[in-house]
Amino acid sequence: MITLLYKIYQLLIGLPVLILITIITALEVGIGTTIGNGHFWGYYPGRWWAKIILRSLLIPVKVDGREHLEKDQSYVFVANHQGAFDIFLIYGYLGRNFKWMMKHQLGKIPFIGYACRKSHQIFVDKRGPKKIQKTYENARKILQEGYSVTVFPEGARTFTGHMGKFKKGAFALADELQLPVVPLTINGSFDILPRMKGLVNFINWHPLQLTIHQPIYPVGKGPENVEATMRQAYDSVMSTLKKEYQGYIENPDQ
Repeated sequence: MITLLYKIYQLLIGLPVLILITIITALEVGIGTTIGNGHFWGYYPGRWWAKIILRSLLIPVKVDGREHLEKDQSYVFVANHQGAFDIFLIYGYLGRNFKWMMKHQLGKIPFIGYACRKSHQIFVDKRGPKKIQKTYENARKILQEGYSVTVFPEGARTFTGHMGKFKKGAFALADELQLPVVPLTINGSFDILPRMKGLVNFINWHPLQLTIHQPIYPVGKGPENVEATMRQAYDSVMSTLKKEYQGYIENPDQ
């Protein structure tokens, strides 16, 4: 009975709020970044967009570890990719002004793609060396300006709730600029909307939790530092995953 009521609530309240706030936020970002501070308008409207969506869907959120972050430090945040709700959780509750490194295909999503382009999010385009180089140039510029970036180093959402392998790109970028990497563990997103169900579907009510681990500072520079940082970040993210999602399972989409 409770599940049925929640589905009705989603149809009558949750979905209309999601559509309306997404359109409003996209327009707000577009206008704001055109006439004002792009870094402000590229972050704060999106932050409130994410919070409003989670609150309208009655999803409780818990965040642990904010005390590990220094106020004026740039970070490369790396998180496991459990599902679509990862975006709302990190955007709404990480509490840092950052840019996303995201697949270039996301730029084609109506309203969301427009807002991402206007707010100068970093589209990861691997269709040739020049496009890859441009991706890293954009990320490097953001980090050198004192902002942070957030990456899903698995590169794809999980099919099982378990983690796949990490790719080196984000860690190589942090190594090049000698910046700390901060692992983030997401719990609950897979339980809310498993990838197998697709985006256009009813969601399950489930709490979300974001764990911010201690930063991993570089202890050198080069391939050895990249590998060591990547292994440590992977182990940190894995350490606070729910028990049923512990352990590596290959993701065929990687």
